[in-house]
Amino acid sequence: MTEDRFETIAIHAGQDPDPTTGAAVVPIYATSTYVQEAPGVHKGYEYSRTDNPTRTALQTQIAALEGVDPAADGGAVATSSGLAATALIGYLLKPGDRIVLPDDAYGGTFRLIARVLADHGIAWTAADLSSPEKVVEAVTSDTKLVWIETPTNPLLKIVDIEAVVAVAKSVGALVAVDNTFATPYLQQPLSLGADLVVHSATKYLGGHSDTVAGAIVTNDAELLERLRFLQNATGPVPGPFDSYLLLRGIKTLGVRMDRHCANAGAIAEFLEADPRVDHVWYPGLPSDPGHEIAQRQMSGFGGMVSFTPAGGVEAANSIVARTRLFFLAESLGGVESLIEIPAVMTHASVEGTDLEVPASLIRLSVGIEHVDDLISDLDRALG
Repeated sequence: MTEDRFETIAIHAGQDPDPTTGAAVVPIYATSTYVQEAPGVHKGYEYSRTDNPTRTALQTQIAALEGVDPAADGGAVATSSGLAATALIGYLLKPGDRIVLPDDAYGGTFRLIARVLADHGIAWTAADLSSPEKVVEAVTSDTKLVWIETPTNPLLKIVDIEAVVAVAKSVGALVAVDNTFATPYLQQPLSLGADLVVHSATKYLGGHSDTVAGAIVTNDAELLERLRFLQNATGPVPGPFDSYLLLRGIKTLGVRMDRHCANAGAIAEFLEADPRVDHVWYPGLPSDPGHEIAQRQMSGFGGMVSFTPAGGVEAANSIVARTRLFFLAESLGGVESLIEIPAVMTHASVEGTDLEVPASLIRLSVGIEHVDDLISDLDRALG
């Protein structure tokens, strides 16, 4: 590995000038197949489901950002979506295995585990992974995978990754960390002992709400080989244009995350001080129960803020209808600010379960617009 810093790695890892033309930007290799010199003799590529040069550059870039040298100890697998990445990890399991997941998890992750993998004999347990005692209770001898979100989605709980890893390793379980909210700029779970890092690359990595993709990173060469086999066997690959968009987006990840964090912190402070707001969830607030751990394992607190208005569900519905700069939409992590009500949008699949979220909860994906304009927009919408 080089001694280059994050912002430099984001621009240069996997992105050497094209050897044929000198192009400074990795080309979009829009080809499905590759001419072979003789049967089985080729230049490393044979079919674009198996691999594609644009995707190879992206995988090198993402692995480097998570602190992995693909030439030595692992690498990345880019996928067609974040849930495709989650599904590939699910394929590592067999009937009778158990997954421990957060009691505050992304609705799509819960749906995949509880309503797809469970139909194939994979058991699951939901637990508050921010509580060391609950982790110990949940992780048993049949646990083969502990799935961490930190910060969680949408209540932004902070999970002590090293502490959970210690419990998981005591029973031989793998630990996967969904690093979508934090990004490798703010948090590097592999350095804290995790086996796998997962991204919905649609979000902050892409950063512009114009592509759907995912990624898995590991520093375990055997795990990487198995995941690449599973991807080739099942086919959830990103196209070359999606790979190009991610390569482009990731180049500015550092500067974007600085603004996301600064804006979100200011908005959280504004909301916490406002009597029209009942409660605010943001790990950057000193009052947040996860603040101390977040300070220790993250270099910033992220761009997501959740809150409940004092007026309950009726007020929440009015607020999301009145914002001008915060678009009412699902997803997150783009340069534009978004607002949503998770209970009826991104987390509708957890209704009626232990993972159900407050009906009046509002989740903000704070963009990189001028913070004063964003605060004015929320102030007006709060009524």
